[in-house]
Parts: sequence; structure tokens; C-alpha cells
Amino acid sequence: MEGLDKEELNKIEAKAKARVAAEYEKAKAAEDPRPEDLYTHDFAPTPITEEKGEREPKGKQKTVMVDSALFAIRELMEKHKECLLYGQDVGKRLGGVFREAATLAQKFGNDRVFNTPIQEAFIVGSTVGMSAVGLKPIVEVQFADYIWPGLNQLFTEVARSCYLSNGKYPVSMILRVPIGAYGSGGPYHSSSVESVLTNIRGIKIAYPSSGADMKGLIKSAYCDPNPVVILEHKGLYWSKIKGTEDAKTVEPDEDYIIPFGKARVVQECAPVHPFSDSPVQKRREGEMEKGRSTLTVITYGMGVYWAMNASKKFPGRIEIIDLRTLVPLDEKTVFESVKKHSRCLVVTEEPVLNSFAQALAGNIAQHCFESLDAPVRVIGSENLPAIPLNSTLETAMLPNAEKVAKVIQELLNY
Repeated sequence: MEGLDKEELNKIEAKAKARVAAEYEKAKAAEDPRPEDLYTHDFAPTPITEEKGEREPKGKQKTVMVDSALFAIRELMEKHKECLLYGQDVGKRLGGVFREAATLAQKFGNDRVFNTPIQEAFIVGSTVGMSAVGLKPIVEVQFADYIWPGLNQLFTEVARSCYLSNGKYPVSMILRVPIGAYGSGGPYHSSSVESVLTNIRGIKIAYPSSGADMKGLIKSAYCDPNPVVILEHKGLYWSKIKGTEDAKTVEPDEDYIIPFGKARVVQECAPVHPFSDSPVQKRREGEMEKGRSTLTVITYGMGVYWAMNASKKFPGRIEIIDLRTLVPLDEKTVFESVKKHSRCLVVTEEPVLNSFAQALAGNIAQHCFESLDAPVRVIGSENLPAIPLNSTLETAMLPNAEKVAKVIQELLNY
């Protein structure tokens, strides 16, 4: 090669071969792994194990969900110089297609907030290198429909790094993904993709349904050494859809943080157990006599508001659990609620067949079988390839409060 002496190249080659040989002998002499080692280092330990801070500080006005996210990231960037934000159109000119990064580039400069090419594989894959040198990237794809080119990097590099390095190199990153159908976005801006993501082992997944949860989960995700995907329903960003007003909340204080794997009971109801000390059959007979069976709805995202509005037709009879995070999943809260009420409906925006929601329903049926008085039901979108652009067809495709109420009635009467 030009400028290099052949003898020098031979020395470099010999040195490399010697190192490889030595490492090979070291590997041969190492103790074989034990079967129990299979189960270690899927995730690095997180320091966030309990809810902290003030969720509803006094004297504050309610804030739309998109601004709660903006304020959370602004506070993180003020406190942590290693925090970066990048993606398509998040820079000075636009501040994100949903204005979710508005003013951040002006405040923190082009070195920390910057646009990327229209290349999701780069956006996702670059976080591996960023994390390796001690940075904490928060990256965005504009819509869930655009995540597909980035899946190779998310699956093969980001999600597996901690496990395959025996816990040495977790990729510390946050991937924000606007998701869901809203306002005739059509087939390329409306998809729900959580079932694909929940099948990628090694990433954590949040799906907040309110501004307070959005802020608390972003803060938690930042403190977590593992890769986190935050699914943000764009129909909840501004609470413009009738019935989603509760997504707009008082902004929590700067220290507010929510641990992953902790669902929220957004609506409680008392179970009807007129014969609580008697066999199950007597309890069922008592419920039928009084017409007072109760039901648990397990849901997340927009499903929370479909469930809340549907439940108005059944006052005092519906408990609603907002999962908040899909991975890890708060099975304890889910199972306790289902066992308490003996009937369960899982509500999702995805098509039901082979979905995360359907898998969850199967899990509930397995662990709560002896407590169930009816089959676990799932309601979601129609099992079709895409969300139509036409508003009439979009409405026909998606769940809504009326459709949810119909299934609730069927389960209560079962």
C-alpha cells in the first residue's frame, strides 16, 4: 500500500494474529456458561422503581399532551448536557411535524437538536454509537408507519446489545413514535404497530394516554439505561377529539417520574360479591339476581377514552386499567382487577387477530380462569390491511365508545 512499508504491514498482521490466538486460548479455557446464565442481562437494572414527584402541582393550568412531552425534554436537556434530540424536521425551521420539538433547537443549538435525512435506519442505528460514547439520544420517526426501515437496526443492534454483551453495552436511547389514526390520516399516517414492537425482546415500550403520564414516562425512560420506545397517540396530542379532554392534564413538577411496569387504575368500581364467603356459583347467582355484574376493561392509549366514554352507560360497574407501559407489563394489577370483577374486555386500536391485545387476553384467561364468569373478549380495529383515507370508512374500521359499550353490555349479560 502507498506510504506503508511492507515489513511494517507484516508486523501489524503478525501482532493481530497473535492477539487473536491468545484470545482464542483464553476463550477455550473459560468456564462454560450455566443454563441459568441464559436468563441474565436481557435488560440492565433501572434505578427507577417507584413513582416520585408531584403529579398535580397546585396553581398550574392544564397542559395539552404534546406540550407535556416538550416540557419534559426541555427540562432534561437543561440538566443533562449529553442529551441529544434528532429526527426528521425537528430542527429550527419546523420543530417537529407536530410541533413537539418547538423552540428546542433555538434554545440548545444545532449541535444538540438537529434534522436527519429521511432515513429511519440511520436515525435508529446511530443511537448505538451515540450511546457507546456516553451520549443519550432521543430520536423520532415522524409516524409509526415510517418505522419499518428502522426495524432492522432496532431488532438486530439496539434491542440485543445488552444481552449479547453480557450486560456490558446496553443501548441507552429513546425512540419517540407518533402512532394511531386521527382525522383521515390515511393508510400511511395512521397505523398502530405495537404488536410488532412487543415482539422485539430487549426494548421497553411506553404508551401514555395523558400529559401527566407522558411527562413521567419520558423522565423515567431517560433515567433507564435500556432502549425505550414511546408510542404517542397523535389523536391525544391536543385533546381535540370529543371525549379525550382528560388527556389534557396539569403539568407535573420537574421531579415527577413513573416507573415502567406500573399500570394506572383510571376508574375504579366496587365488585359485587353478595356471597363472598360462599362458593363461586352462589356468588354468580347473587349477581344475576341483582343484575349487578361488574367488568374490568384493560386498555391503553386512545382505548382509555373509548372505555371511559362507553362506561358512562354502566355507572358504577366498570373498572378501567390503563397499562401505560406494554413492556414491562403490570400483570399484577391486571390479574387482581380481573379476579375482582370476573369479566374482562381488552380494548386496542390494532386489528385484533394475532395482536398484542389478543395475546394479553390469552394470558388473562390462563391466569384468571377460575375467577372468570365469561370469556375474555377483545375489541379492536377490523382485520384489514390499512386504515382508509375516507372518513366514513375510517370510522367503520376503528373502535369507538359505542362499539366498546356494545361488547361491555354483552359481557355484563353473559
